[in-house]
This record gives sequence, C-alpha cells and structure tokens, in this order.
Amino acid sequence: MIRFFDGDNWEISPAGGLTGEAFMASSGENKLFIKRNSSPFLAVLSAEGIVPKLLWTRRVDNGDVLTAQKWMTGRVLTPKEMSSDKVAGLLKKIHTSEPLLTMMKRLGKKPMTTTQIVNQLTGQARGRNETRALRQSLNFLKDRAELAEYPKKSVCHSDINHNNWLLGNDEKSLYLVDWDQAVIADPAMDLAMLLYWYVEEDQWQNWLGLYGLELTPSLQLRLVWHMLAMTLRFMFWHQEHAETKKMILFEKDLLWLNEYAVDSLL
Repeated sequence: MIRFFDGDNWEISPAGGLTGEAFMASSGENKLFIKRNSSPFLAVLSAEGIVPKLLWTRRVDNGDVLTAQKWMTGRVLTPKEMSSDKVAGLLKKIHTSEPLLTMMKRLGKKPMTTTQIVNQLTGQARGRNETRALRQSLNFLKDRAELAEYPKKSVCHSDINHNNWLLGNDEKSLYLVDWDQAVIADPAMDLAMLLYWYVEEDQWQNWLGLYGLELTPSLQLRLVWHMLAMTLRFMFWHQEHAETKKMILFEKDLLWLNEYAVDSLL
C-alpha cells in the first residue's frame, strides 16, 4: 500500500493503466483519482470538460507532482455505444479546441506529418521479422504518404479504445481519459480507429455526418492510411511487451487492411 498524504486516513490503491502512475485515494466515503507526474495538459482538458474535474495539484517530498481529480462514478462505454452522437460530438470538440492545441504547442509538441509517421514506423520495423503484411503495409504508407498528408492538424488522443471513454451514472457526462499518447496530427488518426473498430462501414457516412464531415475519396485515403499506421504501431508495442497473441491479432488485421486498401481505393 502506498501513502501519498501526511495522514494515515487516505489509503491508496492502483487504478490500472499501462504506466502504473494512476491510483485511487479513498478516505471513508471520499474518493479521488490520483495521477503521478501527469502533464500540465491535464488542466486544460479539465477546463474544457473533456476529463473529470481537476481538484488540485501538489508536489510531494520526493519531487513527484500529484494531481487529484474528482472520482467519477460510472462505467466505460461498450463497443456498440462508440457509434453514438455523444462520442461524435466530444471528438469533434477535441479536434476543434484551440486551448488544447495551444497548450500542446507550449509543451513542445510539434505537428506530425505522414512522412514523419512512416519514417518512425520504418525505424521501428528494423530488426523485426519482415512478414508479407509488414512489407506491404510499409510500402503502402510510403507510396501514399504525400497524398494522405492533411495540412490542418488537431490534438489527437491516438488511442480511443472504448475503455478510455467514461460515462457518468447520469448517462449525460461523457469523458475521454488517458491522454499520455496525445499528439498533434491529422484528426483522421482518431477517426480511422473509431470507424474501423466500432462502426459498420455502411454507417460511416451517417456517423461522419454527426461529426460534421462528408466521406470523400480524399478522406477515405486518409482513413485507410492512418488505420494501417496505427495498427503497425499497436503491433510493434505488443511485440516489444512480449504479448505475442495480441501481436499476431494485429498482424492479421494488417493483412485484411492491405486487401481492403487496394479494394476501397480503386
């Protein structure tokens, strides 16, 4: 058990997550969500209503900076709920938020181009077993990087798995959490993951209408491009963390995406 506070009345337990930096603090009926060494970006996310309210920030004796957020009583979204208008609305708010973009730039984040993304993935691929799916994917990304480039960048979450969306018990308060991988990039990065994972293809046009976009050939290319790139990123991550089964699943996704890319862009 870890104790972050002077008194013994607060008990701390892990709150999950990949980094091991998130905790639940409880004292009687009171509960807080504690994050260790979170980015100053959290304050802007809170002010914009995108994450649960930030209550305080403090530095402890060992130099760590702790942030406390209101503990939200609710649940994560189901995969089926990801196609809702609430999700489309919050994602649109995120992608068009000037305060989020300004803070990310102040923190030193630079907009990512498709060329930078494919160069990064190519570097990560070196030394790995070069399967047909990996080779085809990298060739597709390289060949179409210029065509898939989009000049208007936004703050992108880059991992909008349904488990990162929290719905309050009132069924009205919706939040997107776990912003450690946020980047400035083409909003198609987030849109691609959401559409490919959670929305039937014959409903894409309708969902994009809720978001405020039309499914044009240009957007179709950007979606395919970014979904391939994101799938490679996740595959490499699971491989590096020795999660072989999940890595194999993403490799199967690559094979399907390569075939889909050829068929859909003809």
